[in-house]
Order: sequence, then structure tokens, then C-alpha cells
Amino acid sequence: MRLDNLTEKSSVYTCNVYLIRGDWNSLQDQNTLVDVGRDPGIFEELENISTGLGKKKVDQVVLTHTHSDHAGLIQEVRSRFEPQVLAFSEFCEGIDRVLQHGDILQMGDEVFEVIHAPGHSSDSICLFCARNGVLFSGDTQLSFLNPQGNHHEDFIMALKYLASLEVKSVYPGHGPPIQKNAAAMIRSSARMFGGDD
Repeated sequence: MRLDNLTEKSSVYTCNVYLIRGDWNSLQDQNTLVDVGRDPGIFEELENISTGLGKKKVDQVVLTHTHSDHAGLIQEVRSRFEPQVLAFSEFCEGIDRVLQHGDILQMGDEVFEVIHAPGHSSDSICLFCARNGVLFSGDTQLSFLNPQGNHHEDFIMALKYLASLEVKSVYPGHGPPIQKNAAAMIRSSARMFGGDD
């Protein structure tokens, strides 16, 4: 799996937009955008990336949730690339497939599990690849120093489930990736809500 953050140098308020490709750009790989953000600069970035001879630049889009900083460009992305668009919410215009908790998706040349993690929004999901321990977390909060306020029971259950996984690296919706002690961070947070190791 190859992964590019298309908004790493963005000067616009947007989320991280990740392009996932297979290692060899094979025809059966699913070139996938995780979120589309709101910075049109992603189109220039996409033009400069080889996504495979005879392949679409973007086969599918998976939205971690439908807030505008994550889904703002969805109509333009649809117009340019005609991808299949997947999201947990059915209330965003342009969704082709409504995801369910536990769905399995091919992204690039890897397989990811859809994990519903309501909290930041009711349609928030995480995407986890068990083979390499990669987690796309969107805006799901995974690190707590002192969990105050009311947290939805479904979010706490999701956090406990994430703590049971062998997460090696986290690619969040905003900020840099977490590539050291990711699993320990999530487990520490889950313990604050009564989660087990």
C-alpha cells in the first residue's frame, strides 16, 4: 500500500486528504481517497501522482464523516473522476453506498474494516487495516488526558474496540500521523472509560 497526503502543504483550512494506491498500481487495486476536503489544490496533487496506466485516478472515495472540511469538494471530485462515493451517512448529496459498521472495503491493494465511531459526529467512522496496523481515524478522538463531558455509549464501545486492535500507525483527519505507541495511546484512553487492556 502507498499513501499520499494531498493536503500536507495546504494553506486552506481543510482536512488531511489521503490517496491510497497499491504498491504496483495493478488494475485490480482500488485507488481511494479518504476524505476530499475543501482545498482544490488536491487536483494538481493528483495530476502529479502516477496511479497506474489505464486506471482511473480515483476509483472510490470513502468519507470519514460528512462535515464540510472533509466532504466539501465531493461534487467536483465526482464530476472529474466519477468515483464511487461511500459514507456512513445517507444525508450527504452524492453518496453511492451507505456504509455499515463491520463492512470490509478494498482500498489500494489492502483490505480495511469500517468501524462506526460516533462522537465527533453521528456518521464518524474509522478505517482499519489489520495486515499492516494502519488506522484512518478521521476526527475521532483517540487521545484523552481527562475525559470530561458526556460521551455517547456507542463512542465508548468503539474506543474500546479500537483498543483491542494492533494499531501501529494512525492517520488522523487533521495533524501529522501518529507512528509511535499508537496502540498504547488508544488503550490508555480506553482505560479512562473502563476499557481493558
